[in-house]
Amino acid sequence: MGKKYRRILLKLSGEFLMGDLEFGLDVKTVDRIANEVKAVYDSGVEVCVVIGGGNIFRGVSAAAYGMHRAAADNIGMLATVMNSVAFQNSLEKIGVQCRVMSAISMPNVCEPYIRRKALRHLQKGRVIICAAGSGNPYFTTDTAAALRALETDCDVLVKATKVPGVYSDDPVKNPNAVFLEKLSYKDVLEKDIKVMDHTAVTLARENNIPIVVCSIKEPGNLEKVIAGNGQCSVIC
Repeated sequence: MGKKYRRILLKLSGEFLMGDLEFGLDVKTVDRIANEVKAVYDSGVEVCVVIGGGNIFRGVSAAAYGMHRAAADNIGMLATVMNSVAFQNSLEKIGVQCRVMSAISMPNVCEPYIRRKALRHLQKGRVIICAAGSGNPYFTTDTAAALRALETDCDVLVKATKVPGVYSDDPVKNPNAVFLEKLSYKDVLEKDIKVMDHTAVTLARENNIPIVVCSIKEPGNLEKVIAGNGQCSVIC
């Protein structure tokens, strides 16, 4: 299978790593997604990954229970490091060289995120997993994903979800929701379409990087999308 992109940033939600669990990590699910990434990597595409931390701790919901938002988000950023180390382990088990690079310095666990070093890892054929968001509270991992995609000169930001792409409404709640194959950044922002937070979409718009939204639930779909054959929505 061919490839449409040279280098991608894949954004995974932490919730997806739960599988059928109520919280935490489902190892089988993590291993399955690692195999999806390996298929893309084996096709010759350079891969950066950003993983959320919602399966372990959600900053916004915790703030609603009285914890200061900054403290809650710091815990959420640490949760993304835990997910990133787990995902690194799954990738290395199947022969994919990768590095976890954290925006929060923790040298005993992973490398610090340094843009030039990240680019060097990619040039050497390694997958990089960017952990700890942007290193700042009040910014989501969606925004961190857009930021890292720009810093590492990615061709596209891929948002992996449980549905095939963007819909006019929640397809789970509304069976009449219409699938949107292509839409503009302006559409997403003005219609408040819940696909990524506004800061991430604005960053992508200002720097002209397309956002591809696709399902990673169906085995093999990610590779098809990267090759230009799979079902997805494109925001550009």
